[in-house]
Amino acid sequence: MKITRNQFIQSAALSGTLLASLKAQAVQNAILADKKNPDQLNVAVIGTGEEGRILIGASLRIPGIRFKAICDIYGYSQHYAKGILRNRGQIVNVYEDYREMLDSEKDLDAVIVATPDWMHAEHANACMKKGLHVYCEKEMSNSLEKAASIVRTARETGRIVQIGHQRRSNPRYIHAIEKLIHEIHLLGRVTHATAQWNRAKVKDLGWPKKYELSAATLDKYGYNSMTEFRNWRWYKKYGGGPIVDLGSHQIDLFEWVWGVNPSSVIASGGVDFYKQHEWYDNVLCIYEYKTPEGMARAFYETLTTTSHRGFSEAFRGVNGTIEIAEIPQRGNSVLHEAHAPDWDPYVAEGLLKKPSSSIKKSTTKDISVDSRASAEAGKWLLPIDLAKPAHQPHLENFFNAIRYGTPLNCPPEKGYETAVAVLAVNRAVASEKKIKFQKSDFHV
Repeated sequence: MKITRNQFIQSAALSGTLLASLKAQAVQNAILADKKNPDQLNVAVIGTGEEGRILIGASLRIPGIRFKAICDIYGYSQHYAKGILRNRGQIVNVYEDYREMLDSEKDLDAVIVATPDWMHAEHANACMKKGLHVYCEKEMSNSLEKAASIVRTARETGRIVQIGHQRRSNPRYIHAIEKLIHEIHLLGRVTHATAQWNRAKVKDLGWPKKYELSAATLDKYGYNSMTEFRNWRWYKKYGGGPIVDLGSHQIDLFEWVWGVNPSSVIASGGVDFYKQHEWYDNVLCIYEYKTPEGMARAFYETLTTTSHRGFSEAFRGVNGTIEIAEIPQRGNSVLHEAHAPDWDPYVAEGLLKKPSSSIKKSTTKDISVDSRASAEAGKWLLPIDLAKPAHQPHLENFFNAIRYGTPLNCPPEKGYETAVAVLAVNRAVASEKKIKFQKSDFHV
């Protein structure tokens, strides 16, 4: 993947020492991983729930990735992930306790951590201290102190850590933000952004009786009940609620677009529908960003009682607006303001696609997707397609950092900045006050 100027600057800013350690470790791993095949990497996974299995599936599409072990305290997740790998010809050792796995497996290069948020730091730090590189799902933690510990351990050990904000490796987002917004200033001054991730009403997750964890096992691993274990995102001990689980992916983009951390956030929300939960089932917030061009603001909402508008992001400038989503059918358009300069030259350069003259009738069988979003009359289109699972480019970037010293698209320092911005939203809701940030808040 081509590295843009902005990405290079961000990576270089980490420090010369860190970049040197990345390159040195890449050479070391190329020697140690497999002398006959230096591109092969031996990988384990801690946390084989839904997200862990998504990451396994995406990794299996990357040449040279060999899974050696999986770990989960839940037998159902163990069984499911083991079957996926067996069907792809990869036989793995299965563990319940991650400590046993790290003590037993001697030829690992990297570990994917996809456990509940409250365990990310414990698992990531333990892996790094064993000499392993880590792909850690977001949020880094539901605690800023624990999130900061990942940054410190990465610095101390020289291990490579990628935080799972996968949009930062998505070629459509790189094109939209780096090329169109930053390089050619297609939108002019970007004054506002909006984003949302809304989901329809659902029941709490249940579990097959045969896979129910005993009270002793739940207590051993820190869970109060099967209900809390299966629905951990809703409870303050384990997660940060929908604003953290969903919102962090997109709130991360605001900083990318403007190149600065937020100066403040104000929010409203509550436990208004799911009375059995601890975290807010709806949150609406506004961030302020003091950019070199002036004040900019971003609105974000996450609702769990309606799926209206699904998930997408819009970056609004004086000359136009880019609406984008991880699934192109939900957002793949660029609105041209009437007074803005002509965009036809950008079509000739392959930077944009010409707008459609009419709305085309969809022939898709998937009626849950509104295909009009990418064919609406009068809207220009983004020309970049991603013919891969959404997480695959981010995993490729991580594995290439290990193999070749490729700069990471989301190192722990960057993930920490997002965690600071996102976790503050829950504080803003609770206090009913505007939270103001200091520049030092975003640094470990």
